[in-house]
Amino acid sequence: MSGAPPLPAAGAPALPKPDLTGLRAVLRTAVSQGTPGAMARLDDSGTMHTVAVGVADRRTQRALSNADRFRIGSVTKTFSAVVLLQLVDEGRLSLDAPVDRYLPGLLPDSRITVRQVLSHRSGLYDYTNAMFADTVSGFEAVRTKVFTYRQLVNRSLSHPRTTAPGGPYSYSNTNFVVAGLLIEKLTGHPVGAEYRTRIIEPLKLRDTSYVHPGTRIPGRRTLGYLTPDTPGAALVDATAQTVSWAQSAGALISSTRDLDAFLSALLSGKLTSAASLKQMRRWVPAGATQAYGLGLRRRDLSCGVSVYGHTGAVQGYYTYAFTSKDGRRSLAALANASNSTGVHNAMLRTLESAFCGTRARARAGATPYERPEDVVAPGVARD
Repeated sequence: MSGAPPLPAAGAPALPKPDLTGLRAVLRTAVSQGTPGAMARLDDSGTMHTVAVGVADRRTQRALSNADRFRIGSVTKTFSAVVLLQLVDEGRLSLDAPVDRYLPGLLPDSRITVRQVLSHRSGLYDYTNAMFADTVSGFEAVRTKVFTYRQLVNRSLSHPRTTAPGGPYSYSNTNFVVAGLLIEKLTGHPVGAEYRTRIIEPLKLRDTSYVHPGTRIPGRRTLGYLTPDTPGAALVDATAQTVSWAQSAGALISSTRDLDAFLSALLSGKLTSAASLKQMRRWVPAGATQAYGLGLRRRDLSCGVSVYGHTGAVQGYYTYAFTSKDGRRSLAALANASNSTGVHNAMLRTLESAFCGTRARARAGATPYERPEDVVAPGVARD
């Protein structure tokens, strides 16, 4: 991206100054909770701050760096939603049309709309709950497999639906597998090609790629480590995988630089029309301190500031990518371990340091205890 940063919205209050000392302390806490490394990049109206602690590779002890690429998990969902909202802008898709209009016979209920899919209100069961009920063995069973979208949808449909169409928010990766099918049906191109031509190339995201079904992260990368369910068991190197079980729900690769650029561009209105961005920000309740729009989360912080973006969990990686309402301050953060609620809750506090600064209330308890739901088996309870 180039050019001057976006102007603040009229009357928008100034954000508190970021607490960089607190941000580093949060990353160190995450490492103490079991992740080999943790890092963050803060873009504050064009002023960059980067922090990294720990290692990218436990064998070589190479230090983690914000130059490293990593798997972003469910932050992919925001990319998928942007492509579909661009198709809305082009008059090729209607949010309130049934999915059946575009993908006849895919779903068992013709009342399920595109909007319900993108806001997790379709009631479609999340197939990853069964797939990853056992963390390591479930992962190893699919690490190198290649699925079709319809195979993943069929896994969902073998289970009862969780709500009626249009019911309350219920997070499900199945929804964004359907989103991938919609993208490919409406454009005639693979999702990776649409990410590239509509988002990656226009924004010059040099570290972002969709390599499915390849298993390698191209270029300089951090390894990712999966925490077993058994306390004290050795971490599992989960770096090499197809991520075919997620695809348009969670298979993109990126960097903290690119994620800051992407979220800033989105919220400052550079990727969709103003009308479509407004649709993305039509919120439904999604927990005590957050809401969900169309492939976009809103998190409400302890100082009264709200931030917009997505979290992501894929085996070996926890990603946090959020920006202010006007896109002027963006944070992207990563821990190179997953399946650890302690690491996840520590990393959520990066948002408090970045957007609330020293105004963050009771830093150690500012973020409620929360199990990560983005991508890996959201319905499976693990401590």
